[in-house]
Amino acid sequence: MKPELLNRLRCPQTGQPLTLEPDTAVKDVGDEIDSGWLISEDGRHRYPIHGGIPRFVPESNYADNFGMQWNHFAKTQLDSHSCHPISAERFWNATGWQPEELRGQWVLDVGSGSGRFAEVALNAGAIVVALDYSSAVDACNANLKQHPNLHVVQGDVYALPFALGTFPYVYSLGVLQHTPDVASAFAALPPMLETDGRLCADFYWNRILTLLNPKYLLRPFTTKMSQQKLFSWLEKNVPTMLHMSQFLGCIPIVGRLLKRLIPVVDYTGIYPLSQQQLEEWALLDTFDMLAPAYDKPQSVETVISWFKQAGLNDVEVFHWGHLVGRGRK
Repeated sequence: MKPELLNRLRCPQTGQPLTLEPDTAVKDVGDEIDSGWLISEDGRHRYPIHGGIPRFVPESNYADNFGMQWNHFAKTQLDSHSCHPISAERFWNATGWQPEELRGQWVLDVGSGSGRFAEVALNAGAIVVALDYSSAVDACNANLKQHPNLHVVQGDVYALPFALGTFPYVYSLGVLQHTPDVASAFAALPPMLETDGRLCADFYWNRILTLLNPKYLLRPFTTKMSQQKLFSWLEKNVPTMLHMSQFLGCIPIVGRLLKRLIPVVDYTGIYPLSQQQLEEWALLDTFDMLAPAYDKPQSVETVISWFKQAGLNDVEVFHWGHLVGRGRK
């Protein structure tokens, strides 16, 4: 943990400032803390720092499948690994922000996973606090630790361990639909914004086309399976299912509809990936659609109402891969 993060951290249970108790003597004020404790002002709550990451959540939680997922596919969706600006294009089109706006600004990434979007913001010169509920924080830290402006925190969106009004930019992409209470998860984000700060969050879209996805027939069974067993089955069968989807997709007129019958994520013709990469992304995102405990799409009207109830201005809600909402405090 870098010492400059401490001023922005708060006890998630009391909101009190935290004091740092490193396990070993700190020789220099700028030294990073690899292990130690963060202690609330009243001394009643202690949170460990392990592997350089402050940890404010239980070791095991409902997001365990994401920890497994992102540690297995630690680099798959990083643009620096795929050699394609897939994450960057999604980030800039969803947020509507410009790289020069982020330079030198503190940015909160809620649900960072292994760091695909944090990498984009860091490359723009932002100071990024990458927060995730799962052990994916370890993959994020390993992937991006070469960036001096990276801060990784393991925390809960329902009890964010930060001072209110701390960030000029906050985003959460591909995350909130997988939380137990999406409305409450979203409501935790606007208080993190400083005055004039900007927020972007996206969601699965609650529309007929989404609900016709065959995953909703399978999830009542797959969510009850052992995550390792489900992953092993997908690892064995996704290549075959992807080939079936690709074959059906080539059929004129009806191909796009027919391929939706195959419960596999197929980016053929969408992203400029090699066949090997298509299979890797298919395995990652098929597991992502079948394994999470929660999958809760939202309507346009609901998302607009959340942004407005939070007192945000310049609210926009539109479709870009997901249902995207953005606004300004």
